[in-house]
Amino acid sequence: MNVAAGFDPSRPWLAPFSPRAAAMAASLAQGAEAAAVLSDARPDIARPAGPLRFVQAHAAPSGEAYEAYIHRTAEVPTRDNLHDFFNGLVWLHFPRAKRRLNALQAAEIARDGIGATRGLLRDALTLFDENGAVLDAPPALWQALLAHDWQRLFVHERTLWREARLLVFGHALLEKLVTPRKALTAHVLWAPGAARSIAADDAAIEAALTPSHLAGKPFAPLPVLGVPGWWPANEAPGFYDDAAVFRPPRSPRH
Repeated sequence: MNVAAGFDPSRPWLAPFSPRAAAMAASLAQGAEAAAVLSDARPDIARPAGPLRFVQAHAAPSGEAYEAYIHRTAEVPTRDNLHDFFNGLVWLHFPRAKRRLNALQAAEIARDGIGATRGLLRDALTLFDENGAVLDAPPALWQALLAHDWQRLFVHERTLWREARLLVFGHALLEKLVTPRKALTAHVLWAPGAARSIAADDAAIEAALTPSHLAGKPFAPLPVLGVPGWWPANEAPGFYDDAAVFRPPRSPRH
């Protein structure tokens, strides 16, 4: 299959990834395997088990958990699909955060094994890994988001978005955004004042991913196509009146 079919690196949510992603998309369109394209990027990601590599999905033994295998071998099993390709892109751009997620997952698996449920910490880790985003924004925007006060967040304080930045981290969400729809929602961590560089973002996300912080359920749901500049339709006056997507306000939490 053509992994790059429908993949547009110029989308605003792909801005942090676009220079590298555009070149990779060209290679994928010519029939290259996703694992090979990602490994050719020569990620400088040191692991106790050695430099990170992307390998074909069948390389992992069937009886070992995915996260445990990555932690043990520094190899990321990668299928030829957009889901795994975006996972690789996030590894390349945010290696410290991905390494922290993997280490915490592997530690939980080593302690509790694989059961019918993941447990609270593994659930939080998986949620962020698959569907997470990071918001660097003024406090007024974060408080409006926590309150689900969409009119304040996106209309009354719209000019404040010039000082804000939303970074999509979750690879499943990146995959869903290949075919955008209004209801797509990220689970957001707030990272105010982060320096606007990939390395600084990586360090800030890594620092936030602690068991104690995750235990506090720090994520706020955000319909990402409401972000100003991300979707032309949100310039229309009634875009945020859809209560099925932008659910009614609630009291702010602190």
